[in-house]
Formats: sequence, structure tokens, C-alpha cells
Amino acid sequence: MWAVGAIVVLVLVLVGCFIFCVFKKCFAKKKKPKKVRERKAGRRRKAQEGEGEPGEKEGEVKKEGAEEEKEQEKLGKLEYSLDYNFTDAQLIVGILQAQDLAAMDMGGTSDPYVKVFLLPDKKKKYETKVQRKNLCPVFNETFIFKIPYAELGGKTLVLQVFDFDRFSKHDMIGEIKIPMNSVDLGQPMQQWKDLESGEKEEQEKLGDICISLRYVPTAGKLTVNIMEAKNLKKMDVGGLSDPYVKIVLQQNGKRIKKKKTTVKKNTLNPYFNESFSFDVPFEQIQKVQVVLMVFDYDKLGSNDPIGGTFMGYGATGVGLRHWSDMLANPRRPVAQWHTLLPEDEVEAATKAKPR
Repeated sequence: MWAVGAIVVLVLVLVGCFIFCVFKKCFAKKKKPKKVRERKAGRRRKAQEGEGEPGEKEGEVKKEGAEEEKEQEKLGKLEYSLDYNFTDAQLIVGILQAQDLAAMDMGGTSDPYVKVFLLPDKKKKYETKVQRKNLCPVFNETFIFKIPYAELGGKTLVLQVFDFDRFSKHDMIGEIKIPMNSVDLGQPMQQWKDLESGEKEEQEKLGDICISLRYVPTAGKLTVNIMEAKNLKKMDVGGLSDPYVKIVLQQNGKRIKKKKTTVKKNTLNPYFNESFSFDVPFEQIQKVQVVLMVFDYDKLGSNDPIGGTFMGYGATGVGLRHWSDMLANPRRPVAQWHTLLPEDEVEAATKAKPR
């Protein structure tokens, strides 16, 4: 009997274990979906938060982009001074210094200089010296305009900051325009002003000139032949000009000798064929400059420059090639056409040190 009882107890234990296992399995299945739902809900919340973050980031990027654009628009600032000498009827303009100029060159810098002139006539143009590789240049240069005080109110003073470039057209960094009727000239003034972007001026065509160069090393003689010019800018009221050419031999910015052609009346295509000789020792030929400037002769007033060019030390492009061809062919005349450039650009190029 005890054996039967033991078997019954064992069977009951096994049945109990089976029921417990079944109950546990069912209970676990009910709980699991809840956890899964919680995990999925958590994931959805995170996804929603994550979706919100990119939007915020995009907004931040846009704001940063706008701020960067504003920063890029900053061209720098210029300090200048103004004074008027009532006794001598002179407007005295001082170009003092600039700060935080925009970098125009690939190296992250600029070679700035400042042009100074009055609108609307532009008759007298000045410019400072070029400051090499400097975004905060100090100029400390003064320029004087002879102008009656009664006429000053209708003028606008323009200060244009340029980046000098030996190989191409100079780029404008920015400018300041000062209507003179808004300035109190009763006492000297000095102030900083932010540069504004200026309108790009289309290069005015001034004409071309044909020149022949010849150098004899043994005699140390340089011959410059002014052959002809064509398509010169019209300077007179009648639509013509009275051109002549001024030739200057200079070294280190100092004039050694100057000569000029005869005046050709009422023509934009003058033929000169006039030769001029200069004594230049062989050891000096690489250090000199030949500067040519075409002028319009005026009987009553000052002679107005039409345009010019130069060859020799510091020249680039056609000027350098012409000079090199002359040295490579001693005792032989070498002719070349040159495009005329504005007087101020030629002066700036001759003063700049070669890179």
C-alpha cells in the first residue's frame, strides 16, 4: 500500500510542477508585451526628440550662415582727417590708417593703397603709397585740393581703398563717400569710418602706343623711338586731342632724365617716329625704368594725361616682355604695341617693389 501511496504522491508532485510551469509561462507572456510597449514608446519619444534636434540644428546653421555673411560683408575701416585753409582756399585731406581690411590675395592678405579725389569732376586724383601684405596699414599721408570754399558744398570727397596687383587690374576693397555739404569745416576733424562696397568701374579705353627699344651694351646707349599711337581718348570739346609723349628715365623713383615729343594737333591717331637716346651703363640697365605718358596739350590750362605705360625694373606683362626682348637682341630695335593705362596706375606700379 505504501508503494501505491508513494506513486500517487509522485504523480501529484509532477502534476503540480507541470501546472506551475504552465502558469509561469502564461504570466511571463502577459508581462512581456507591456515591456515591449514601454520600450517602443521610449523609442518613439527618443525619435521625436531626435527629429526636433535636426530642425534646431538647421536653424542654428542658418543663423550661423547669416552671421558669417554679415562678417564677410565687413570690408574694414579707414581713419582720415579733414581741414580747410580759408586763407589759401585749400581742402586738406589726411589718410591716416586702416584696420581689419578684407583679404584680397590668396595668401590671406592685401597690398592696400588709397585713392583720393573729388566728385563730380575727378580732375585731380591722389593716391597713397602701397603698403605690402598688410590688413592694418598706416599711411599718414596728406593731400591738398585747391578749391574755393563756395564751390566745396557741391563736391563729394571719395576715398577708395584698393588692393594693388602687379599682374592684373587692382581690386577695390571698399570706399567712403563724404558729401562736403555735410561736413563742418570750421575746425579740423578726424574720424574712423567703415568701408562700403564700391561699384566696379569698367576700365576706360585710353588708346595704344607703339614703341621701339634698342640697347647697345658696349656703348651703354638706350634708344627709345616713339613710333605712333592709335585710338587715343578724346580730350577736347571737338572730340579730338593734341597729343604728345613724355619720356622719363628713372631709377629708385628718381628721375634721371626726361624728354618729350612734338605736339600733334587735332588727332587721335598721331604718327611721331621720334627717337631719344639715354646713357645707361650695362650694370645699370636692369635697375632703370622707362616711363611713357601721353598728354593732351592745352594752351590755356594744364596739360591733361591721357594714359601711359612703363618698361624695365618692376614691369610685368607686355612691359617686361618688351624689355626682355630688347636685352636678348642687343643693337637691334625691337618694336611693340602697349595699351595705355591710367596715370595713377602707372605711378603705383613703378613705385611698387617687385615680388
